[in-house]
Amino acid sequence: MPPSNQTRVLLLNAMEKREKTLFRLQQGFELQFRLGPTLQGKHVTVYTNYPASGELFYRRKFRALSWHNPTGKEDDSDKYCKLDLQISGSYQYYFSHENEKSGGGYIVVDPILRVGADNQVLHLDCVTLQTFLAKCLGPFEEWEDRLKVAKESGYNMIHFTPLQKLGLSRSCYSLADQLEVNPDFSSPNKKCTWSNIGNLVEKMKNEWNMLCITDVVYNHTAANSEWIRVHPECGYNLVNSPHLKPAWILDRALWHLSCSVAEGKYRDKGLPPSIENDHHLSCIRKIIWEDIYPKIKLWEFFQVDVNKAVQQFKTLLTQGNRKTKSDPNQHLQIIQDPEYKRLGCTVDMNIALATFIPHSNGPAAIEECCNWFQKKIEELNAEQLQQTAYHQEQAVTCLLETVVYERLADHGPKQGSVSRKYPLVTRYFTYPFKEMALEEEELLMHQPDKACHFLAHNGWVMGDDPLRNFAEPGSNVYLRRELICWGDSAKLRYGNKPEDCPYLWAHMKKYTEITAKYFHGVRLDNCHSTPLHVAEYMLDTARKLRADLYVVAELFTGSEELDNIFVTRLGLSSLIREAMSAYNSHEEGRLVYRFGGEPVGSFVQPRLRPLMPAIAHALFMDVTHDNECPIQHRSEYDALPSSMIVSMACCATGSTKGYDELVPHQISVVSEERFYAKWNPAATPSTPGEVNFQTGIIAGRLAMNRLHQELGAKGFIQVFVDQVDEDIVAVTRHCPNTHQSVVAVSRTAFRDPKTSSYSKEVPQMCIPGKIEEVVLEARTIERNVSPYKKDEHFINGLPNYTVEIREHIQIRESKIIKQAGTAIKGPNEFVQEIEFENLTPGSVIIFRVSLDPKAQEAVGVLRNHLIQFSPHFKSGSLPDDRSAPILKNLFSSIASKLTLADLNQVLYRCDAEEQEDGGGCYNIPNWSPLKYAGLQGLMSVMADIRPKNDLGHPFCGNLRSGDWMIDYVGDRLISRAGACAEVGKWLKAMFVYLKQIPRYLIPCYFDAILVGAYTTLLDLAWSQMSSFVQNGSTFVKHLSLGSVQMCGIGKYPSLPNLSPALHDVPYRMNEITKEKEQCCVSLAAGLPHFSSGIFRCWGRDTFIALRGLMLITGRYLEARNIILAFASTMRHGLIPNLLGQGTHARFNCRDAVWWWLQCIQDYCKIVPNGTDILKCPVSRMYPTDDSPAQPAGTLDQPLYEVIQEAMQQHMQGIEFRERNAGPQLDQNMRDEGFNVTVGVDHETGFVFGGNRFNCGTWMDKMGESDRARNKGIPATPRDGSAVEIVGLCKSTIRWLLELSKKKVFPYQGVNIKRHGKKETITYDEWNRKIQGHFEKLFFVSENPADPNEKHPNLVHKRGIYKDSYGASSPWCDYQLRPNFTIAMVVAPEIFSPEKAWKALEIAEEKLLGPLGMKTLDPDDMVYCGVYDNALDSDHYNVAKGFNYHQGPEWLWPIGYFLRAKLYFSRLIGPEMYAKTVVLIKNVLSRHYVHLERSSWKGLPELTNENGQYCPFSCESQAWSIAVILEVLYDL
Repeated sequence: MPPSNQTRVLLLNAMEKREKTLFRLQQGFELQFRLGPTLQGKHVTVYTNYPASGELFYRRKFRALSWHNPTGKEDDSDKYCKLDLQISGSYQYYFSHENEKSGGGYIVVDPILRVGADNQVLHLDCVTLQTFLAKCLGPFEEWEDRLKVAKESGYNMIHFTPLQKLGLSRSCYSLADQLEVNPDFSSPNKKCTWSNIGNLVEKMKNEWNMLCITDVVYNHTAANSEWIRVHPECGYNLVNSPHLKPAWILDRALWHLSCSVAEGKYRDKGLPPSIENDHHLSCIRKIIWEDIYPKIKLWEFFQVDVNKAVQQFKTLLTQGNRKTKSDPNQHLQIIQDPEYKRLGCTVDMNIALATFIPHSNGPAAIEECCNWFQKKIEELNAEQLQQTAYHQEQAVTCLLETVVYERLADHGPKQGSVSRKYPLVTRYFTYPFKEMALEEEELLMHQPDKACHFLAHNGWVMGDDPLRNFAEPGSNVYLRRELICWGDSAKLRYGNKPEDCPYLWAHMKKYTEITAKYFHGVRLDNCHSTPLHVAEYMLDTARKLRADLYVVAELFTGSEELDNIFVTRLGLSSLIREAMSAYNSHEEGRLVYRFGGEPVGSFVQPRLRPLMPAIAHALFMDVTHDNECPIQHRSEYDALPSSMIVSMACCATGSTKGYDELVPHQISVVSEERFYAKWNPAATPSTPGEVNFQTGIIAGRLAMNRLHQELGAKGFIQVFVDQVDEDIVAVTRHCPNTHQSVVAVSRTAFRDPKTSSYSKEVPQMCIPGKIEEVVLEARTIERNVSPYKKDEHFINGLPNYTVEIREHIQIRESKIIKQAGTAIKGPNEFVQEIEFENLTPGSVIIFRVSLDPKAQEAVGVLRNHLIQFSPHFKSGSLPDDRSAPILKNLFSSIASKLTLADLNQVLYRCDAEEQEDGGGCYNIPNWSPLKYAGLQGLMSVMADIRPKNDLGHPFCGNLRSGDWMIDYVGDRLISRAGACAEVGKWLKAMFVYLKQIPRYLIPCYFDAILVGAYTTLLDLAWSQMSSFVQNGSTFVKHLSLGSVQMCGIGKYPSLPNLSPALHDVPYRMNEITKEKEQCCVSLAAGLPHFSSGIFRCWGRDTFIALRGLMLITGRYLEARNIILAFASTMRHGLIPNLLGQGTHARFNCRDAVWWWLQCIQDYCKIVPNGTDILKCPVSRMYPTDDSPAQPAGTLDQPLYEVIQEAMQQHMQGIEFRERNAGPQLDQNMRDEGFNVTVGVDHETGFVFGGNRFNCGTWMDKMGESDRARNKGIPATPRDGSAVEIVGLCKSTIRWLLELSKKKVFPYQGVNIKRHGKKETITYDEWNRKIQGHFEKLFFVSENPADPNEKHPNLVHKRGIYKDSYGASSPWCDYQLRPNFTIAMVVAPEIFSPEKAWKALEIAEEKLLGPLGMKTLDPDDMVYCGVYDNALDSDHYNVAKGFNYHQGPEWLWPIGYFLRAKLYFSRLIGPEMYAKTVVLIKNVLSRHYVHLERSSWKGLPELTNENGQYCPFSCESQAWSIAVILEVLYDL
C-alpha cells in the first residue's frame, strides 16, 4: 500500500480533452479536481463513474461530485472536489459548465496483488513472470512437476496461454470452445476441470507465493468452433456484411487458381507448383490480371445497370416528373447497393430530374436528355472501374508479398510447392460446402442460408488504425488483400452493444467469468485489434468477480498516444515491452531507463502535488512467446547478460519458458507439440525431459529474480544506466531512504564470441561509495557434453552451455575482478575503482554498495532533523548525539522570534537592496543570478527543477561542484545579527552534515532542508497577519507575501525620523556611529527598479499600495509610522512624489497628498480605534514652506492639524517653483514645468492644477528624445481637474465632514483670504459643490444636444466619464482611460448607478486586458500598446518610451475597475452581481497563475498589449499586488 495521505491535484481547464493522457494512481491516494484559470469563477460540475462508497461500479453511471471550499468565502479559488481511490480499474471523469460538456479524461488505479497464505502485497515492480504454452504442459497430473521449474527459478507469476479446447490448427490462440478445458489435459482415468485448475492456482498462490494469469482472446474463434456453426451471426458473413461479397468472390477465384497451380495446370503459362524465382512471380501477376480479374468482373459490384437506369429515367420524364434543384451542391453520384448485387447500384432520380431538364416536351428533346443522362452514368461507372483497378493492383501486390515471405524469403517458413495444405495464399473466408465451379459458387452468395456460413477470417493489417475495425463497411482490407490472415480463426462481430449479437456477448461474458474466477489476471491477446467497447465490457465483468485483476497487454499501435487510449479506457496494469526490439546493448539500457524509476539523487516530492501524465507501467520481457529466438539473432552467450539488464529495470519483468534452458529455436505456438521438461535436482545435463540448476542459465535466473523482487520491495526506485562501452551496460538501482545501491555490470554478447572479436581490455569502472559485497558473479561457459540434438518428446535446450555462478562473496574472492582500489574523489566522497580481468562476453557481476560510513551517518542525522518537517524522513534516520546545541531546538521555535521585517531579510531582498547593504544576490555561473538573496530566490528555481527532477540544471551542478551556495545561504543571515542570525546558524549547523554526504545527493537534501525551513517561515509570516489572511485562500496568502517582499528595513533608513514623543517606534544600534537610530519599515514601489536608495519610496506608490499591503494584512503599527513619516515632510500642502528621505523630496505631484489622505481615512476605518492616529504627533521637517529641513522633534503637531493644512492650502491655492529647479533636478523638464500650480475651483469644488509642461498625476511620463523632438513635453500632462483627484478629494471631504459631526475632527471647513477678505467654506458646502457638478461636467452624455457639453465636436465615445475637466488641450478631457474607476471606488456617491454601469461596460470592452487595463482607448489615434524605454527614433509618440501611459496595460487600475464593477453590480441587481463575481474570479485567476509562475513571486507593474511581457516593467510592483488583495477583500 502507498503511504497514506498522498494527494494528487488535477487542474481542469475549459475544453481540455485528456482522453489520450494517462493518469496513473494507486489505491489509497486522494485525487482532487481543482479549477484551472479558464474555469475560475464559473459554475462547473465534475462527473465521474468512480462509484460512491458502498456502491458498485457501472461504466455508464456518472455522479456529480460536491465541491469543498476550505475558506468558506466568496473567493473560492481553493475549492476542490475529491475522490478517495480504493478500487482498481479505469474510471472516467468529465466536467460541464452551464450544462455543456467542457472536457474530461480517464484515471487508472493500479491493482494491489497479494501472494501467500497471509496475503502479503506483491508490488507491481516486483513481478517476475514466465510464459508457458499451455499445450506443452501435458496431462494435468504432471503440471506441478513442470511448473515447479518456474518456482525454483524464482518467478512469482505464471502466464498461461489459453487453457481452452483448441481448434484444428492446434494454435494456442485458436480456440474451438471458450468454455471448455482443453481435453488434452485429461488422462484416460481423470477428466481435467476448471476447478482442478483453480485449486492448483490457489495452491501456487498460497504455498509457492506465485500468481497465475492467462490469456483472453476476444477477437476470434477457431473456424471449426461448433457454436459458430449454430450462430453464424457471431462472425462477419455475407448476410450481415454484404460489403464483403466482392472480396469473397476474389478469394474463391484465388483458391481455384491455387488448386489449378497445385495440379500443374499453369505450367504452360510458366507457373509450376514449386515457386522459386522472380519469373514465377511475374507469371502469377500476369495470370491474375489476364485470367482472373476479367472473369470475376469485380467492378460490377460497384456499378449501375446503364440500360435499366436510362429506361427508368425516361419513364419518369415522360410522365412529366420535373424537379427543381433544392440544393445546388447536390450532384449525381452512385448509391451503393446495400446487398452488393452485380450492377445493383443506383442513382438518385430526383437529382437526375433536376439536373437533366429537356428544353421542351417533344420526343426529340426527351431523347437528347436521356442521352446526356446515359453519358453521365457511363462516366460514373468508368470512375468505379478505375477505383476497382486500384484495389486490384493493391491486391496483386499484397498477394505477391505474401508468396515471397512464405516461399522465397530466408526468414520465412519456406512452405515449398503449392498444394491444398499450403495454398498459394491463405484463404480469407471459410467455405464449408462442396467445391463447385466458381460460377456455381457465386450463386450461393445470394442464398442467405448458405451465405451466412462464409465467415471472414481474422488477422492483422500492417500500419492500420487500431481504433478502426477492418472488417466493417468502409474498409476494403479484404478486397485489397491487405490482411495478414490467420486462416484458422473466424473474426467475431460484436456490433456496438450486447443487443446487437446477444449470443456472442453472453458466450464471451461466461468465458470471462470463468477466467476471472480462477486466475489473478489476464493478458488481453491481440489487444490493439479488440474493439475497445467489447474489452471494456468484458473487463468490467471480470473486475466484478476479482477487483484487483492484473491486466496486461501487448500493443502494436506504433504511438504512445494511441497506446494511452487503450491503457486508460481498459485500465491496463502493465504494457508488455520487448527487449528483443533493442538492436544493441545501448538501446537495451535505454529501455531500462525509459520503463521505470526516477533519476538517482531525485528530489523528495511533496505529498500534495499536481497529477502528472505518466507512461504506462511496463512488463519488460527479455523475450515473449511471439519473438524469434534470441540465440538465433544474437548468441547463446547473450541470454544471461541481457536478462540481467532487463531484470534491473524498475518495473515488472518477464521471460518465456525455454529462454532459461537455452532452447535454440522459437517454440511455435502453432506447431510445437512436445512437452516442457520437469524439475529434478538430480538430473544430468543430458537427461531427457528433466532440468535443474545445471541447465542453461536457470541458476543465474534464480539470483536475478530474487534480486529483482528485493529491489522492488525495498524501495530501490532510482535508476541510473551507464553505457560503459559498446557491449557493457551498468545499471544502478538506488534506494533514496537508505542510500544503498545495487550496481549490475553486464557484458552482452549480441555477436557470437566464437566468430566475432571482443576487446580484451575492459574499461575500469568507478563505483561511488563502499562495496559491501558482490551479490552475484556469473559467466556463461561451455562444458564438455554431447552437443544439442532436438528431442522428439520434450522441449530441450543447448546442453553444452551453463552458468558458473558465485553469490554473496567479498571482492577479494571474485574471479571476475582483478583488483579494487579506493580513491577519494573529494571530501567525504569515496569511489572504488574496479579493474576487471574476467568480464567475458556473457558475464555479469552485481555489487551491493553503501555510502562510506561517515557519509551514511551524516545522511541519517540529516534525515532525523528533517522529520520535524515531514514523516517521510523517518526511514533511514539516525539519532544525533553530538549535534550542535542549536539543532536541539525545532526550527519553528528558532524562527518564531522573527518579525515580518526580519522575514523580508530572510526570504526576499533583490540585488539592488542587497548591494546597498554591501552584498548581492547569488550568481550561478553559466546561468543567471538568483532573483532574491533570501530563500525565495532559491525556492523559485527549485520549484521549477523539483517536479521534473531536472538534476542537470546549472543550479544543481553548482551545488554538486562546491559549497559556495550552501555557505552563502547561512553566512548571509549570520552577518545580520538578531533573530535572522539564529536562523542562519540553524541552517549552517544543518549544512555541516550536508557537506559530509556524496555530492550527487546534495541537491536533494539541500532542497529538503530549504523546503522545510521555507514552509515554516511562510506559516510564521501568515500567523503575524490579519484574520483575513490567516483564513484566506492560498491566493490571498501568496499575495499577502507581497507585503513581506515590499516592506523592509535597509542598512540606511528610507523614511525621515518620527517624533521622539511618539510611542512604539522601533530603534536599533547603528553599526558605524554606534548610536541608537529609528528603523521603521518602508515600502518599496517595485522590484527591482524601485527598491533602494532615493528611488525606493514614492508618496503616490506608497499610499496606493498601503491599504492592500499593510492595512488589510494587519500591519497597523508599520502603516501608522509610514503615514506619519510622510506627514512630517508636508510642504505647500503637498506630500512629496519622490521621498528622498524627506531632505531630497520633490513636491511635483498633485495626487500623492490625496492618496495619503485616503489612506488615513482607510486607517481610521480598518484599524481598531483607528481615529487615535489623528492625535499622533507629527514632527514637521518643514515648519514653513520656505524653511530648511529641521530635525525630528523641532516642531510637533497633531496629525489632524497637518490634514487641515493640506485642505486649507488647496482651497487658498498653491503656487511655487520647485527648489533647485533646472537640469540638475530634472534633465528633461522644460523651465515652465518646474512651476507648480494647484487650486480648487470655487464654483464646482473641483481640485485643479498643472500646466502642459508638467505631469502631476500617476501618468507622469516626460518626453526624453531630442531626436523625436518630444524632450521636455509630458506625454500625459492631465492638467485641469483629473477625474481620480476629484474623486479622492470628494472622499476626503465627505469623511472629514463625518468626523467633524462626531467631534473627532475639530474643523468644520477651511478659512481663506479672497480679494483681501477672510472667507469660510464649510466641508458641507464643498461636498455639495462637487456632488452637484461632477456628473453634469464629467459624464459624456448619450444626448448629443446636452447643454453641459462644452466641446460636442471632441466627443468620440458617449456614455463614458471624462479623464479630466478643463485640460489645456481640451481633447485630452475626452480620452477614454481607466482613471474614472478610481473615483467610483473612493466616491461612488457622485455617480448614478446606471450611467456608472454603462461606462464600466465600455471600459471592459475597450480597456480590459488579461492582467491590466489599457491606459488609453485603442481607438485613440496615439494609442500604442508596446512600451520600449530604450528605443530612440523619429517617432514622436513612442520614442524613448513616450507611450508609457498611452496604451500599455497597467495592473493597478484593474483593481479599481473590478472593485467598481462589484460595487455597482450590487446596486443593479443580484443577477448582474453574480455575473460580475464570475468575471472577477476569472480575471483574478490570470493574476494567480502569473503569481505562481513568476520567479519574483509578484505581479508586474505593467504588460504590453494583450498581456504580453514587457521587459522594461518592474517584475513585482507594490500597488499591483495591493489592489488585487483589495479586490479579494471586497469580495
